[in-house]
Amino acid sequence: METSTLPLEKLRYPIGRYEAPALYRSAFVKQALTALEELPGLLRAAVSPLSEEQLDTPYRPGGWTLRQVVHHLADSHMNSYAHFRLALTEDRPSIKAYEESSWAYLQDARWADPELSLQMLDALHQRWLILLRSLTMEEWHRTYLHPQHGEVYLFQAVGMYAWHGLHHVGHITSTKERMEW
Repeated sequence: METSTLPLEKLRYPIGRYEAPALYRSAFVKQALTALEELPGLLRAAVSPLSEEQLDTPYRPGGWTLRQVVHHLADSHMNSYAHFRLALTEDRPSIKAYEESSWAYLQDARWADPELSLQMLDALHQRWLILLRSLTMEEWHRTYLHPQHGEVYLFQAVGMYAWHGLHHVGHITSTKERMEW
């Protein structure tokens, strides 16, 4: 199926938009932790058979290439890991957002082998999960202040990043499906 025949919303959000829960639910957190644990393998499986030309294909008109998506996940999850650590060691820290679109157009995100970011995600998620699995109920209720989203609870943020990983794997897998790769 051609990209032009799909609604832009479906191209942008292949698994739908994220909706943060208002209240802590242990089942939600457990599901998010499982998704974060599985993400590096899912991402590797999605991109490993792709050629250089396929990796340099945008997932939608005006969107990032599949290569940029892989590097973006490493960048984003690295930033999130730091946000969690700040929230756990400071009282309601104001975090700095980063210009993800600008980062996606830096040379390393445009041309580097995705394997570099896959290795980074493998190690990052292993370490991040050690931290996340150690959190108490009180710690899941710690917050940080995001410049665009306001106060964010860690239980909401873990769900966001679990969704985020699957969202971008969805960009890759739906592109492969549409292009019949």
